[in-house]
Amino acid sequence: MKLSEISIRRPVFASVMSIAIILFGVIGFTRLPVREYPDIDPPIVSITTLYRGASSSVVETEITNVLEEQLATLEGIKTITSSSQDQGSSITVEFELGRDVDEAGNDVRDRVSRIKGQLPREAEDPIVAKVDANAQPIFWLALSSDRHSLLQLSETAELVLKERLQRLPGIGSVFIGGQRRYAMRVWLDPLRMAARGVTTSDVESAIRLANAEIPGGRVEGDQREFAVRTRGELASPVEFANIIVLQNQNDRVRLGDIGEVEIGAEDERTIARYNGVNAVGLGIVKQSRSSTVTTAETVRNAIPVLSEVLPPGMRLQTAYD
Repeated sequence: MKLSEISIRRPVFASVMSIAIILFGVIGFTRLPVREYPDIDPPIVSITTLYRGASSSVVETEITNVLEEQLATLEGIKTITSSSQDQGSSITVEFELGRDVDEAGNDVRDRVSRIKGQLPREAEDPIVAKVDANAQPIFWLALSSDRHSLLQLSETAELVLKERLQRLPGIGSVFIGGQRRYAMRVWLDPLRMAARGVTTSDVESAIRLANAEIPGGRVEGDQREFAVRTRGELASPVEFANIIVLQNQNDRVRLGDIGEVEIGAEDERTIARYNGVNAVGLGIVKQSRSSTVTTAETVRNAIPVLSEVLPPGMRLQTAYD
C-alpha cells in the first residue's frame, strides 16, 4: 500500500504524522549550532623557534631563512608566511585543502629534524604544531583600569575572572593576552661588579645553586617514618640579596652588594592598552561542538555579574564580539 493511499483512507493519521514531522523539524532547527565558517580542520602547520637574546635580523638569517628553504620543497603547499622578531621565529605553512593535516604535520617534522644541526646551538628545538580552527577566540574581554598596574590587572584576570569564565556553559578555555607575571628582578651595577671582580656568570651560578628545591628523602624509625623537605626556594628580595656570589679568604660578596633586587614583572618589554589605559585581554575559546552565537551571548550576560567581584577602579568591557 502506497503512502498516498494511506493518507486518503486515513486522513487523521496522515494529519498527525505531518504535524509530528513539522514539530521534529522545528525542534531540530532551533538546536542547530551556528558557525561563521564550516567545521573543517584546515591543513595549516606552524613552526615556532625560540632564540633567546638574538635580534630579529639574526633570527631571520640563522633560523627563518634556513627553515623556509627546507620547507619550500614540500608537496601541496599553498602559502608560507613567516615572522622574525627578537628572540624568536614563527613560520606558518598552509597546504591545499585536500591535504591530510596529520600527514602534512609529519612531513614538516621530518624536514625540520633534518636541519636541526644547521640551526644555532643556543636556539631551542623548533616546535611543530597543527593549527586548530576551534582553538581561536570567538570573544575578547578587556580588563582595564587607570588606577591599577598591569601586574594587578593580570593577577585579577588569572585568579578572579578566568576560573569563573571557564565554568560558563559552552566555554572550552580562556587565555590571557598581555599578561604580566610576578618575578624577582635583579639589577646589576657594572661598576660595583668590576670593583669586586664578579661576572654575570658568577651571579647566575650563585642564584641557581641558592634557589633550588632539592629532594630531602625520608627518615625511617622503628614505628614512624618522616618525609624530609628542604626549603631551598627563596621568596623575598631580602633573601635573594643575601645570596653569596663570591667568597674568598678576605671577603664575601653578596648579591645585594653588587646590585638591587626587587619584585617586578617578568617581561616589561610589552604593554597592552584599551581605550588609552592599562589593560589585559581575556580570549574566550568555545567548545568544539558549542554554538558560537549562544556562547557569545552567555559571555555578554555574564559581564555585569563578573564586574561585581572586581576591585574598585577596574572595568570589564567587550573588546571583540
